[in-house]
Amino acid sequence: MNRPLRHARQASTLSNAEHHRVIEVCVEQAAGRVPVIAGCGSNDTMNARLHMNFSRKTGAAAALCVAPYYNRPSQAGLIAHFSFLAENSALPIVLYNVPGRTVTDIQPETVCELAKRFPDKIVGIKDASGDLSRVTDHRMGIGKDFCQLSGDDELALPFNAAGGVGCISVTANVAPALCAEFQRACADNDLVKARELNDRLYPLHYAMFEDASPGPVKYALTRVHDWLTADLRLPLTPCSDAARQAVDEALEHAGLV
Repeated sequence: MNRPLRHARQASTLSNAEHHRVIEVCVEQAAGRVPVIAGCGSNDTMNARLHMNFSRKTGAAAALCVAPYYNRPSQAGLIAHFSFLAENSALPIVLYNVPGRTVTDIQPETVCELAKRFPDKIVGIKDASGDLSRVTDHRMGIGKDFCQLSGDDELALPFNAAGGVGCISVTANVAPALCAEFQRACADNDLVKARELNDRLYPLHYAMFEDASPGPVKYALTRVHDWLTADLRLPLTPCSDAARQAVDEALEHAGLV
């Protein structure tokens, strides 16, 4: 399975011009070797369309579109938002449901309704709801071809067992080879190997959120790549001493340092 490239949560501190440049660089560096899912979500429907149309021209394979944050639209509002994007951009959409950050929760019935209305446009979901029963809800309500990706690293093993096919991962920024090997074991139904790899990665999954993300991720990257810095833009700040200790211990447990 190809692993999609994406840009991380720090995109929330970028201007539109910087955001678009990140997408351009990702597409350039991928050079067709893997598909790029570009982050195109916004709480402004028109701005999300702007991101999607730019990403399509740049060569992205799909758009990751988060539920509109802050506005708290109803389920009818969510259907209207994603329907407009599906009708006004040629880029396929991967829904992104992360109610812990957006407050708005894309309910399974809404996901199924959107996928049925736009089967060639609403092609998958990054599900960070934390509710594993939704994997089965989506699979039975839409079909097995709907691409379900976990948005929570620590739930990727049971998520895949329930019918998911991968993870848009935070930990993979730090441990890409191990995460890819884990997903490959899941795809091969090698539960023993998948469980062993999951146990190696498990503390790291939680360490990535010991402080506001992506602070711990940036710190972890400085531990495995000496050319990176942990710089962040306000209101994001470097992670705490306790978070750094958790990251250090998790990296050692995973055999990465």
